[in-house]
Amino acid sequence: MTPDQAISNPPAAAPPEPEPLLLRAAKGEQVDHPPVWFMRQAGRSLPEYRELRAGTRMLEACRTPDLVTEITLQPVRRHGVDAAILFSDIVVPLVAAGLDIEIVPGTGPVVASPISDAADVSKIRGLDPADIEDIAVAVRQLVAELGDVPLIGFAGAPYTLASYLIEGGPSKDHARTKALMHSRPDVWHALLGKLALISAVFVRVQVDAGASAIQLFDSWAGGLSAADYAEFVLPHSQGVFAALGPAAVPAIHFGVGTGELLDLMRRAGANVVGVDWRIPLDVAAERIGGRTPVQGNLDPALLLADWPVVEAAVRRIVAEGRRAPGHIFNLGHGVLPETDPGVLTRVVELVHSL
Repeated sequence: MTPDQAISNPPAAAPPEPEPLLLRAAKGEQVDHPPVWFMRQAGRSLPEYRELRAGTRMLEACRTPDLVTEITLQPVRRHGVDAAILFSDIVVPLVAAGLDIEIVPGTGPVVASPISDAADVSKIRGLDPADIEDIAVAVRQLVAELGDVPLIGFAGAPYTLASYLIEGGPSKDHARTKALMHSRPDVWHALLGKLALISAVFVRVQVDAGASAIQLFDSWAGGLSAADYAEFVLPHSQGVFAALGPAAVPAIHFGVGTGELLDLMRRAGANVVGVDWRIPLDVAAERIGGRTPVQGNLDPALLLADWPVVEAAVRRIVAEGRRAPGHIFNLGHGVLPETDPGVLTRVVELVHSL
């Protein structure tokens, strides 16, 4: 070959690397097997996590980039999952915005001064990206460490955040929340409007720092009727997804006990709808029109059963997930603290083999 020929016929460029499995499944693209990750995969079920967290308060751990990085990486190293999820808590942006909240071991978030009227809402200030620079630092560190493994960022949905602020902590019936929603809709919408902006800033900071996807947790929305969800919740969840902008990364929307709300949750604007264990994935796919990828939905309690029980459930769920245009394998809620980490690793290996 002459020099002139070498110039006119340069070597063919290498084909681009395919996107990570999770991102392709989230877009409804064909994949060889479902990607798999677990809600609460970074946390209490891992002995290395308990050792690292010893003596450190939850909120302190969530605001220390080196700790966040190491805890987020632990399940990726141990289980070989297809995505990491940022180690944090849904109340972190509320605390960063100045609200007095503590995460009490064995209880959960406890709010010093619960919200009850318009005056309380008026005191809530917005969240500035500078308030959570430590979160951005942690995300940048993680993206550098993870390489091709995508990082999922997350936030709490406005309704779930509001329920904590109104109830003062975890609640079984969310009675005060529903009472305020119906008796003072002006106060309600003002509160959720502010919380939507806070959640939007929180996820936007994560995406700008390099997160490949986000998940919006509406953990307590399953206690609502479809009519109440449509009127009092949906517009504000839509606001969070809309704030991600036209170049948004794939977004997942998840709630517990939301089988009757799945299509409304899809309308909020996510690419993927998370499903808990209460309805089969193929039924969920039909309820959201058969055009939207799903995530889920192994009952976390089954991980404590004998392996043949777990294996049969995993195989069933993967089969049901094929009815949707895309399926991300996950649990129907978070990993229970008493779960044997070895079982999680076997579940990942099984899903990859299917």
